[in-house]
Amino acid sequence: MKKSVVIIILLTIVLAFGGAMYYLYQKNSEDPVVYETEAASKQTIIKKTVATGSILPLEEVLIKPNISGVIEEIFVEGGDYVKSGDLLCRIKVVPNLDALNNAKNGIDEAKISLNDQKRNLDRQKSLFDKGVISKVDLERAQLAFDQAQQSFRAANNRYDIVKTGTTKSLGSSANTLIRSTVSGMVLDVPVEVGNQVIESNTFNEGTTIAAIADIEKMIFEGKVDESEVGKLKENLPLEITVGAIENIVFDAVLDYIAPKGVAENGAIQFEIKGTLNKKDSTFIRAGLSANASIILAKADSVLAVKEALVQFDPKTKLPFVEVENGDQKFERKDVELGVSDGIFVEVKSGVEVDDKIKVWNILKTEEVSS
Repeated sequence: MKKSVVIIILLTIVLAFGGAMYYLYQKNSEDPVVYETEAASKQTIIKKTVATGSILPLEEVLIKPNISGVIEEIFVEGGDYVKSGDLLCRIKVVPNLDALNNAKNGIDEAKISLNDQKRNLDRQKSLFDKGVISKVDLERAQLAFDQAQQSFRAANNRYDIVKTGTTKSLGSSANTLIRSTVSGMVLDVPVEVGNQVIESNTFNEGTTIAAIADIEKMIFEGKVDESEVGKLKENLPLEITVGAIENIVFDAVLDYIAPKGVAENGAIQFEIKGTLNKKDSTFIRAGLSANASIILAKADSVLAVKEALVQFDPKTKLPFVEVENGDQKFERKDVELGVSDGIFVEVKSGVEVDDKIKVWNILKTEEVSS
């Protein structure tokens, strides 16, 4: 019995020893890991974020009528350039019967008063000629007659305005003729001949006759996510790319960041605006979609390494790299990092241009092939 136990123990020892020898043989037969190295280089690093939006005029003016009626004739269309005071359209007034009737009654009342003052003036003249009244009394009667004449003319003008929207005494100031209040390009004419329009007043913003803007002054208007807005500040440079205009980048300056966000599709978005430095030879249509690359930081011609070469101490979380100081021998060097674009990172101190930095996170062949 004891003999069999001894034999089993001996066999176990022999198998364990054989397994250990086989393991060591396998390890020795494997190729040693050879780490590649990369050198630092001079790079221009730009850290930026992207916002989507559109190109809009800096100032867009909506022309509205100051009288209600029907569009009788339109003199411009989208794309036309106009100057301040140019005629845009003519409106035909559709009179309100109640207002028209009141204006007609005003004429009748003014006429009655005028006739009464005319009789009184004639009577006062007769009495003055006979020496019964003084010249002051005659002048008083003349004044009352003149005032009655003025009231009669005003009543007739009021009637003409209610009926036709204008009167002869207004000349070129007729409010049936809608004119541009600014110079620029007509972006849109949302009305057609025969459309009814409403005047702009305290209770109604009125019907838009035309939208006019100076297309030489354009802005980018877009939105950024709440996770990015904390990185932004006014006067940051923008690079604007317009989808419809290929191979051209427009420079701009960020000059507005909304103080309040708006919820859209479950995320908080903040509006931003940037003034465009428009290139004279390029025509940009209002409303074109665009992307803005907001340059958060920029480092020109600085010493940089790939971010993949940087390691972080598990305890202190400080960055370091391993620099070759012999054949496949490396020493740790702590580094101070600067601007990063996600691929390259600026190294302010810790390495030199000639240093060979260890590529420490090499993928195995099996992992690469899979």
